[in-house]
Amino acid sequence: MPDLRRLPSVGALVHDLLAGVEDGLPVALATEIARRSIDEARASALEGRSVDPAATARREAARLSRTRLRRVVNATGVILHTNLGRAPLHPSAAEEARRAATGHGNLEFDLDAGRRGSRGAYLSRLMAHLAGAEAALVVNNNAAALFLVLNTLAAGRPVPVSRGELIEIGGSYRLPRLMAASGAQLVEVGTTNRTRISDYEETIDGAAMLLKVHPSNYRVVGFAEQATVEQLVGLGGRLGLPVVYDVGSGLLDTEVPWLEGPPPAWIGDEPGVRQVLAEGVDLVTFSGDKLFGGCQAGIITGRADLVARLKANPVARAVRVDGSAIAALTRTAELYAEGRGSEVPFWEMAGRSVATLTERLNGLASLAGIVPDVRMSEAVAGAGSVPGMAVPSPVLVLEGRGEDLWPALVGSDPPVVARRAAGDLLIDLRAVDADEDAVVAAALRALCRS
Repeated sequence: MPDLRRLPSVGALVHDLLAGVEDGLPVALATEIARRSIDEARASALEGRSVDPAATARREAARLSRTRLRRVVNATGVILHTNLGRAPLHPSAAEEARRAATGHGNLEFDLDAGRRGSRGAYLSRLMAHLAGAEAALVVNNNAAALFLVLNTLAAGRPVPVSRGELIEIGGSYRLPRLMAASGAQLVEVGTTNRTRISDYEETIDGAAMLLKVHPSNYRVVGFAEQATVEQLVGLGGRLGLPVVYDVGSGLLDTEVPWLEGPPPAWIGDEPGVRQVLAEGVDLVTFSGDKLFGGCQAGIITGRADLVARLKANPVARAVRVDGSAIAALTRTAELYAEGRGSEVPFWEMAGRSVATLTERLNGLASLAGIVPDVRMSEAVAGAGSVPGMAVPSPVLVLEGRGEDLWPALVGSDPPVVARRAAGDLLIDLRAVDADEDAVVAAALRALCRS
């Protein structure tokens, strides 16, 4: 019979966990882990097996602690890395979010009238101005924005969509499933690679609206054709149907007027919100945390009467955005309105020169005590934006070290996420703040000498 008295007490094991886990755990979680580990050890002992409950508890506590949200250095060359949080906020936008979260504000209070007001009224007015629209509404993400539009304008009615635009994006988001959940009836038109305006005309009976979806994370090339915005607007006008365009990534203006010189080549044919609305589209939906460079949000711009209908839908309350997000997105929008869009972190990172990044990589290699091997490569916007287009970007190459150094860097403090290619480790600083170069260098120096 095993001597169960040798098992540690819950209190002793909790004390060990609280002292041993670097980032700490709440006592309640540490207690839960300790009890479970002791129970498992007791059951194993009764079966004749020996299990160290302290070792089991330490492993689980360390693993759980590392799932806690923490700062990570993004050295992947993916500027809007969905898994790493997409667009970092401008410091002033982050400060506005902090202020909104740590005190009271006029979130739904009209200071002039002294009574309840409209949530996000200032932000809606500002977004409408930036987009060149009559009105705007902000919800908690772009999937919610499109869901609200479909549920409001098309519940129980057909909506034709090109087969080439039946998108799936990260996190198992599929357009057909979203449409079914909204109550709209999907009518597939055309083929994967070719959809003409005549395909819409043949299936338009009973339709509630016309929907165009920008395939943000893939491209159909070669023998391909899609009905143009102009054609859809013309058809919608003739039949009295609203035309809705989900442009996805949120490029405000294809001219990118907040940057000096011509638009960057990597923008490609990404649709601009202003241009799409100017062509006569009735509603445009897009993300706030991609090319717009703000926090997670879904932004709807367009006709005032349609936006009013969206606001009146009870679903609007279910997908509304909170005060901190309103504050952060407002300040981000104000940067564009002030002609300072180049300061939005996404655009600042995308605009870093090859010469500057090369100099930083050489300096990083020197600090790390390794021979600099800097080569030209490519960074990407990420988050499903401008697929197939890349930003020229230099990288520091550590040949043959991808498999051993990559997981070690992820395990460093703070974690550094780099890129692996053909067995090599690649360090790209395009999305790394200059003051984090020393952090990356210190991690490399420690790992390369171990």
